[in-house]
Amino acid sequence: MSVLSKFRQGKRLPLSLVLITLAIGILIGTIINTDVQAERTEAVTDATPLEIPSPVQLQNEFSKLAQQIGPAVVNITTEYNPDPKEAQQGRRGEGSDSESDLFRRFFGEQAPRSAPRRATGSGFLVDPKGYIITNHHVVEGADAIQVKLVDDQSEHKATLVGFDIETDLAVIRIENGREFPYVRIGNSDAVQVGDWAVAIGSPFGLESTVTAGIVSAKGRDIGTQQFQRFIQTDAAINRGNSGGPLVNIRGEVIGVNTMIATSSGGYQGVGFALPINTAAKVYNMLIRSGRVTRGSIGVRFGGAQDPMLLEAFGLDHGVVVSEVQKGGPADQAGLKSDDVIIAIDGKAVENGDDLVARVADTPVGNSIKIAVDRGSKRMDFDVTVGDRAEVWRDDPRFSQYRQDEPSGLNEGTEAKFGIYVRNLAPAEFAEMNLDASGGIMITRVDQGSFAEKLGLRENDVIIAINRQPVESVEDIKEVQSTLRPGSPVAFRVARPFPTGRGQEMQWRPFYIAGELP
Repeated sequence: MSVLSKFRQGKRLPLSLVLITLAIGILIGTIINTDVQAERTEAVTDATPLEIPSPVQLQNEFSKLAQQIGPAVVNITTEYNPDPKEAQQGRRGEGSDSESDLFRRFFGEQAPRSAPRRATGSGFLVDPKGYIITNHHVVEGADAIQVKLVDDQSEHKATLVGFDIETDLAVIRIENGREFPYVRIGNSDAVQVGDWAVAIGSPFGLESTVTAGIVSAKGRDIGTQQFQRFIQTDAAINRGNSGGPLVNIRGEVIGVNTMIATSSGGYQGVGFALPINTAAKVYNMLIRSGRVTRGSIGVRFGGAQDPMLLEAFGLDHGVVVSEVQKGGPADQAGLKSDDVIIAIDGKAVENGDDLVARVADTPVGNSIKIAVDRGSKRMDFDVTVGDRAEVWRDDPRFSQYRQDEPSGLNEGTEAKFGIYVRNLAPAEFAEMNLDASGGIMITRVDQGSFAEKLGLRENDVIIAINRQPVESVEDIKEVQSTLRPGSPVAFRVARPFPTGRGQEMQWRPFYIAGELP
C-alpha cells in the first residue's frame, strides 16, 4: 500500500467517528426533549385556578360623583356660518385673547369664518326647565347651538338667554316638554385650599370625562377681567372642558371651568374656574332681565396701588382716585382726582377690588355715602350709583362691555316672521355688490319660528318681500302690516357663498317662500 493510500484511509476513520457521534447526540437530545415535553403536560396539583368575580360595582366617592353629576353635564356644539367680513382676519376664539398666550381658554379649535365650522364645549343644567350655565366664549357669535345630554344622548337646539362678557358667562336654554336632570349648587366661599375638586366636561369632544385634583389657590387674579377672581385647581382640564362644572367632594358645583395656564395648549396642572357664587349672581340677573347690570360711580384708579403711596398721604387704607368720569355719578356728587376714597357707608375701603365689588353690587339708583380724604381732611359725599354700561358708554376702553340689544324689531310679535333685523349702512350694503338699492340684515332667528322653518338665517340680508323693496326697518313694518295669517310670503334674500377661488365669498340673491301661519 502506498503512502498516499494509507493517508486517505487515515482521514476516513475520524470522519466516520464524527458522523456516529452526531447521530448519537441527536438521539439523546430527542429523548431528553421528549421527557421535558412529557413533564410540561403533567397536571399541576398545588395551583388554584383563577376565577372572574361577578360584576359587582366598587363604589367610591368619585364614582358616586360621576353618577350623580354626570347626567346634568352637557356637551355643547356650536355652528358658525361663513362671514365674508372675517375671511381675511385669521382665526377667532382660541388664541385671540389680548392676554399672554400662557393663559388660554380651552374652547375647541376654530376655523376662519370664511368657511362653515363647528366647535365644542361644555355646560351644566341648573334648572329642570332646561337652563344651562356655560362660558360666553363657548357660544359667542354662534349661528346655532346644539346641546347633547349624556344620560340619553338626545340632542336639543338651544337658545341664548343672555351673557356677561366681564365674567365670561352665558345662559342658554333647551326645551323638550320634560324635566331635565340638574346639578346642586354649593357655596364657593366655603372652599379651602387643599379641598378635593372634580372637573367634568367634554375635553377634545370626549363626553363625560371626569378628572380629580385639589383646590390649589383661591381668589386668583390673572389679569383678565375686573370681576374674574378664580379658583385654581390641578384637576386635569383641557380644551372642550370650558363651561363645565368644578365640583366638591359632596357633589356641589363650586365653579365654572373657564381657563387654563399652558405653554403647549394642553393640560399642565394649572386650571381656573370662576367661583359659583359669582356665577350665580350673573345667572340670576340674566334670567330676570336678559342682561347684567352693575353699579358704578365713574372713577378710575391704579391697579395694585403701592402702600407707600397711601403712607405718603398719611393713610393706611383707601383708594387714590386718578380720574373722575365727566358727568358721571362721582363727578356730579363733587369727587375729584387725587381724592382718596376711604369708606363707603361707614365701612372702610381696603383696596380697589373692595371698592369695585361693593359699588358693583349696589343696585343702580341707590345712594351711598362715600368718605374721602382730600388734603388730609375728611369729606363725605352722597353719590347715586349709576349703571356701569351707561356711565362708561362713551369710553372706547369699555366698549367691549356693552351689551346692545339687537337693533330693529321683533318681527315674531307683529308678523310671526320670528326674526330680529337691523338697518344696513349704504357703504356696508355697497360692499355686498348686489343688484338692489338696499336691504336689512337678520340679526337673530327665533327657534321654531316661521323664518326658521323657511330656512332664513342670521346674517341673511332681506332685499324684498313679495317684490316690495325692503331697505329699512320701517319698510318691513309697512310690508308686514299688509299680511294676514295664511298669506303667501316670498323673501328675496342675499347670502354669502364661496366663489371657488380660495377663501373669497360672494353675496348671491335667491328666493324663499312660504305660507304665513
